Amino acid sequence: MNSLGTISTKSDWDLIIQPQRAWWDLRLGELWQYRDLIRFLVWRDFVAVYKQTILGPFWYLIQPIISTLVFTLIFSGIAHLPTDGLPPFLFYMAGTTIWGYFASCLTSTSNTFTANAGIFGKVYFPRLSIPISVVISNLISFGIRLGAFLFFLFYFMLKGSDVQPNLWILLLPMLLLIMAGLGLGLGIIISSLTTKYRDLQQLVAFGVQLLMYASPVIYPLSSVPAEWRWILLANPITPVIEVFRKGFLGTSSIEPVYLLYSAGFTVVVLLMGILIFNRVESTFMDTV
Repeated sequence: MNSLGTISTKSDWDLIIQPQRAWWDLRLGELWQYRDLIRFLVWRDFVAVYKQTILGPFWYLIQPIISTLVFTLIFSGIAHLPTDGLPPFLFYMAGTTIWGYFASCLTSTSNTFTANAGIFGKVYFPRLSIPISVVISNLISFGIRLGAFLFFLFYFMLKGSDVQPNLWILLLPMLLLIMAGLGLGLGIIISSLTTKYRDLQQLVAFGVQLLMYASPVIYPLSSVPAEWRWILLANPITPVIEVFRKGFLGTSSIEPVYLLYSAGFTVVVLLMGILIFNRVESTFMDTV
């Protein structure tokens, strides 16, 4: 019965929350209806990371630069790993720039249920809004890091370094979609599983670090012996990193056609992640 004293029917409501629904009923249309919420969450995630810090957003620049300097010192200066004839600083910064976006998406979305259990238990909104907003806010920080990378790229070009940006740069949106899809898909799978198995959350940071060494971030694909190269090619992140370097620096030993494998792998992982996430979100409050 409503405030006018009449009995309300289903047609009087904009949204009916039901406890059970089919596993394939993803309700993705609700994400568009809650786009203002996603926009707010994006701003919150971006601002809250370095709130009440001295340097603030400059940390988005400092972290990749320091990481690149350490990689250059250790892997180029001490270990003497090859960089395909490219300036070591640019080689490592290119790898960390595109890799950092994937890593931040994965680690940030992997604790969606445990970190937001309080708000999930109080109000209804599409739960997928949280990890999607994280992926978008990380895209903003990636843009800042990409700007820093382009600054150093132009600097080395002015110094006469042998780097040759080319039209493969136009594939950058596709590369970001693949990295975002992989990070989101794997992240929400882990988040769904950690509602019952909390040990997985402890393994995320360690697993991401291991995956970085299994990707051509600190070494080129060309340096891997031919009999072992198939292992790296089975990693869907490998083509993304190599094509990123091919576009901005002009050197890579991989054919961009391998991106089709990465894209297909991403679609499968993302679809599995959404289905598992959709299955767990209706009962996770009983286990968190």
